[in-house]
Amino acid sequence: MKFKKQTLFSLAIAASVLASCSSKQTENTESNAALDNIMTRTSIRAYTADSISKENIETMLRAAMAAPSAGNKQPWRFVVIENRATLDSIGANFGSMKMASQAPLGIVVCGDLEATFPEEGRDYWIEDTSAAMENLLLAAHSIGLGAVWCGIYPMSDRVQAFSEMLSLPENIIPMGVAIIGHPQSAQEPKDKWNPEYVHYESWKKSGAKGF
Repeated sequence: MKFKKQTLFSLAIAASVLASCSSKQTENTESNAALDNIMTRTSIRAYTADSISKENIETMLRAAMAAPSAGNKQPWRFVVIENRATLDSIGANFGSMKMASQAPLGIVVCGDLEATFPEEGRDYWIEDTSAAMENLLLAAHSIGLGAVWCGIYPMSDRVQAFSEMLSLPENIIPMGVAIIGHPQSAQEPKDKWNPEYVHYESWKKSGAKGF
């Protein structure tokens, strides 16, 4: 009987250890999946004619709204563009956005000046909406879509053009537009790692020797 109790106890310990290892392995796999998504995302400028589902659009918007924001103000606002004429107009009038003429979707990320901090803190909306845009791009990549971030703010002519095109109120500033579609082909991501861009403790100490 004593032997059986010891055996059962040993089996219970082994099962616990295996469960713990399995849990850690799952966590590592998920963590690696997140890093892989970041490292393999790249700008996509050529798309197929396939449309994008409402579910995928909501997934990207939910990811965008999961971004951090200063004081949790969440000043981001979004204009979803699926209208062919509007996308064609964007592509025709902005050289760096010509891929919009081929894309089935554009999402303009805007900042609400009435939803951010006053005075010197006002421009935090730029950081907040940029974080939302990056989340949106990563979400697009994770569900098999291709996207490119095209800048609007702070170019005054672009801000005015998009504000008029989308009938934006004065307190809403278009920060950038994500042009999105199904990629025509795979695109190799660029390796942008450069340890010389890293400084430790002060500007004088650069270069990540340990990496």
